[in-house]
Amino acid sequence: MPQLRLLHGRAWATLLGQLRQSPRAVYLRAVHSHSQVSEAVLTSQLKPHQEKSNIIIKTPKGTRDLSPQQMVVREKILDTVVSCFKRHGAKGLDTPAFELKEMLTEKYGEDSGLIYDLKDQGGELLSLRYDLTVPFARYLAMNKLKKMKRYHVGKVWRRESPTIVQGRYREFCQCDFDIAGQFDPMIPDAECLKIICEILSGLQLGDFLIKVNDRRVLDGMFAVCGVPESKFYAICSSIDKLDKISWKDVRHEMVAKKGLAPEVADRIGDYVQCHGGVSLVEEMFQDPRISQNKQALEGLGDLKLLFEYLTLFGVAEKISFDLSLARGLDYYTGVIYEAMLLQTPAQAEEEPLNVGSVAAGGRYDGLVGMFDPKGHNVPCVGLSIGVERIFSIMEHRMKTFGEKIRTTETQVFVATPQKNFLQERLKLIAELWDAGIKAELLYKNNPKLLTQLHYCENMGIPLVVIIGEQELKEGVIKLRSVASREEVAIKRENLVAEIQKRLSES
Repeated sequence: MPQLRLLHGRAWATLLGQLRQSPRAVYLRAVHSHSQVSEAVLTSQLKPHQEKSNIIIKTPKGTRDLSPQQMVVREKILDTVVSCFKRHGAKGLDTPAFELKEMLTEKYGEDSGLIYDLKDQGGELLSLRYDLTVPFARYLAMNKLKKMKRYHVGKVWRRESPTIVQGRYREFCQCDFDIAGQFDPMIPDAECLKIICEILSGLQLGDFLIKVNDRRVLDGMFAVCGVPESKFYAICSSIDKLDKISWKDVRHEMVAKKGLAPEVADRIGDYVQCHGGVSLVEEMFQDPRISQNKQALEGLGDLKLLFEYLTLFGVAEKISFDLSLARGLDYYTGVIYEAMLLQTPAQAEEEPLNVGSVAAGGRYDGLVGMFDPKGHNVPCVGLSIGVERIFSIMEHRMKTFGEKIRTTETQVFVATPQKNFLQERLKLIAELWDAGIKAELLYKNNPKLLTQLHYCENMGIPLVVIIGEQELKEGVIKLRSVASREEVAIKRENLVAEIQKRLSES
């Protein structure tokens, strides 16, 4: 209801005077004033709708939708990854998409600036999870667990500059496998590397190499080269960029931006260009500088043992000891590794696609203790599969060779050549569904037979069951192969068994 205003004093006198002179004029002024107010209200109500027409409909930067065709490829990758994790005895786990901000701070070093903080809603300060490792450590500490082998598939968020072509996004999926618990040295670590080899081989991505190093060897190298201990993490972060930028640029960053003495940077340069197999581990044992550092010797001892186990697993030829591998995250304490594709699948006409590492991980023995009130540690080692980067490679391959993808798994289509057979089609498809057969029909009362058959061909559905007046009278169903177009009459009671037999043979 409109508000009523009381008029006092001069206002009454003015209004009465105007009414005596020209009642009609007062009325028209009132109508005009009301129309102006109404127009203003209407404009304010319409404004948001008018502005909508100017909105550009798109996904946020660094994110994307996945089409049905893309989802088929993604699910194939995830099935390969998860089945491998399960084959190695891992249990599934899920954690919230966001964590208390304090749970994530001081865990990622220089990368902490990439964490997405959520707006304060008057309660807890929250951030989107940056990876699946820190939430896993929080879960272990919160539930006082000392041993667990788990896998986790979920989305994570990083506020970095995305390069979509190379599979780098702000929102992306990670597939993690971790072993928590106190075990004999290098056995779980070797299994993690074996898992990476199994997954990359299973996905048939082409030849690959897994670089391996140890944070203790790296820190020992920094120490003997003259890096101040306070700069270890900062210099480690610079070394981590060697797979993206040249040694010259990395050296410039360490000297000009991080204040490292040029001669110290040059000594580091002599080491980070070394890579090889177990023979390089033996060589480092004899190095006049490295051999003087206790921490580095511990790391080299574990790497030697690791190569023994990798040889027994039959994957040692896929592993390279590489002193340039740094893995910039602060929580790593021992062995670290990163898998690189040496090439995309070998086809002469296929252009190479550089996507960086496709899997990585390492040992983090101190992370759980950061969450435990008493600082009790649970040793952990794990790996993460780069699903988005692998997806980019497979998508690139399919576009290059024009591979066609089925977006559904429908096995049988229920069709009719005649009108008024919707009820029979519905009864028939219910029988198929109840028997666990993947089946479809067109949502029309009287579809044309040709339309139905074309749909099967376009969607790649292998079998069609056809019911009409003649079939109904004889108690049979026609079973048609879409590929060969051959039809046979099957007794209604034998239909499910015949379909299951054909599907098992295909």
